[in-house]
Amino acid sequence: MMMYIKKESAVAIRSIIVAIPEKDKLWLEGYCKIHHISMAEAIHRGIKELKKAQREKTYKGLVESTGGLWPGEDGLEYQRKIRCEWD
Repeated sequence: MMMYIKKESAVAIRSIIVAIPEKDKLWLEGYCKIHHISMAEAIHRGIKELKKAQREKTYKGLVESTGGLWPGEDGLEYQRKIRCEWD
C-alpha cells in the first residue's frame, strides 16, 4: 500500500511516498480517526517523538559513560582547594 503525504506550511516540507503493511495502515487510520488528525500529522508527531527519544537516549548515554570519571577525592572539594591557591 502506498501513501502520498503532503503538508502545506511556512516551513519547507518535502513530500514522500511511504510503503507500509496493510495492517499498519489500518491501525494508523484508526488512530487518526480517534484523535481527529490526518495521517500526515500522525507521522509528523511520530517523527517528533522518535527524535525526542533519541536525544534523551544520547544524553543519558553521555551521562552514564562519563559519570564517576573523577578519581579520588570529591570534585567540589578539589575545585575549592585549587581556587584557594589563586588568592
